[in-house]
Amino acid sequence: MTSSTADITRATVQKFLALRLAGDTEGLTALFADRVDWLLAENPAVPWIRPRSTAAECAAQFTELMEHTVPEDARASVDTFLVDGTDAVLTGHVSGTVRATGKSFEGPFALRLTVEDGRITRHHLYENSRSIAEACAS
Repeated sequence: MTSSTADITRATVQKFLALRLAGDTEGLTALFADRVDWLLAENPAVPWIRPRSTAAECAAQFTELMEHTVPEDARASVDTFLVDGTDAVLTGHVSGTVRATGKSFEGPFALRLTVEDGRITRHHLYENSRSIAEACAS
């Protein structure tokens, strides 16, 4: 029995979440396509929110996030995980504390991922960027 496109997408996204939780940058780099359609509203006040397009840059976002936030305070929950062919959408809630200021941030998020040939080719994240920018402000 062959896996459907949706099954491959779901398995790849589950692997992405596991690698992200483990902080496995090498594994994430292998999971992202060589070129990625990365969308996260650029925010000059937030060091880890910036344009990215290569597998290594995308995977490094996790490391940069951990450098600038307090890992013990990081929380994320997924409320919805929808898959339609090569596309997956996750919604949930994220919170954390910025290391430099000690201020916290929180809010809902939506993440759209596209998987092609078992690799992530699109990563569009929508989150409460205002709360994060305010937490980064001195």
